[in-house]
Amino acid sequence: MAQLPVFREGGYRFIKAVFQYSGGVAAEPGFEIVRARLAEPLALADGFAAVEAHLDGAGRPPAAFCACELRSPAPFSEQGFLEFNRLYAATLERWGTCRDGVNPVARTNVCPAFEPPATPSLYAFCYTVPAKSGARGSFIIAGGSEVPEGNANYRDFIVRRGDTSAEGLRAKVRCVVAEMERRLAALGFSWKDASSTQAYTVHDIGALFADEIARRGAAREIVI
Repeated sequence: MAQLPVFREGGYRFIKAVFQYSGGVAAEPGFEIVRARLAEPLALADGFAAVEAHLDGAGRPPAAFCACELRSPAPFSEQGFLEFNRLYAATLERWGTCRDGVNPVARTNVCPAFEPPATPSLYAFCYTVPAKSGARGSFIIAGGSEVPEGNANYRDFIVRRGDTSAEGLRAKVRCVVAEMERRLAALGFSWKDASSTQAYTVHDIGALFADEIARRGAAREIVI
C-alpha cells in the first residue's frame, strides 16, 4: 500500500485525484469521521454556510470537513461541470483546504430521478473529530461512475456508452465496483470494513446484485 498524503490540519489522509475532489479519505490516528445529514438539501452556498456553523458549534475548524454528498438537478455538460467545480473548489480554497490544485475532500454527486433539487445542493457531509477510546478506523470513499479515472473527459470514455442491455449494465457495475475496491485498498481497507454502501442508478440492476455486488462483499449494509 503506497503512502498517502496527509491533511494534518483536518486529521485525515486522502487519495489524491483531481482538483474537484479526492478519491477517498481515512481518519488519521487519534481521529474518527462522523457524518451529518441536513434535514433538507441546501443550495451549495447555503450548505457550506451550514457546514461552517455546524463545525463551529462542534468545536472543529473548517479543515475538519473531509467529505460531502451533493445532489444536482441533472447531469452536467463538460463545460458546466468545470464551471460548477471551480465554484465548489473556491470555498475550499477560502477555507485553506484546497491548495495548489490539490483537494483532499472526498465527494459524491447524485442526480435524483425523483424530486431533484432546483440547483446543485448539499445533502450530507462528513468531518473529523477526536476519536473515542477504541474507535475503529473510519473512512469515506468518493462516489464514482462507469468512467475510468485519468482521462481527458468523461463522455468519450464511458464504459459501454449508451448500452443499457443486461451485459452493458454488467460491465458498468463491474467498472464502478472495481474502482471502489481499488480506493478501499489504497486507504488500507476492504468491503468487510464498510459500515454502509450507497449505490445509485436510474437503471434496473436487480439481476446483477447477487453476482456483481453481494458476492464481492459489498452488500453487508447497502442503500440503493
